[in-house]
Amino acid sequence: QVQLVESGGGLVQAAGSLRLSCAASARTFSRYDMGWFRQAPGKEREFVAAISRSGGSPNYAGSVEGRFTISRDNAKNMVYLQMNSLKPEDTAVYYCAARMFFSPKYDYWGQGTQVTVSS
Repeated sequence: QVQLVESGGGLVQAAGSLRLSCAASARTFSRYDMGWFRQAPGKEREFVAAISRSGGSPNYAGSVEGRFTISRDNAKNMVYLQMNSLKPEDTAVYYCAARMFFSPKYDYWGQGTQVTVSS
């Protein structure tokens, strides 16, 4: 069982930056691939970024590539999402998720943190 707690959301002006953090409770955190997803009002949840259990192979949604950076610190059981050059369309609830490295889907989710970008 993995518990995930996101933090770092808030209100920011367009072109600003935010850094989201996700604290994981898993004893074997290094066995989990991690991801960030988001859901805007009236829209389906969408993939934002993911990183492998070792910290390699980051991948991003096309809409955030070049602006967002995912990273992790396995010694601290933490995952981060650095968001730069924010746009109003980035406004959403952002969720941290975890999946065991052999699992085809994300099995564990945090409660989400709100990010609001004003124009």
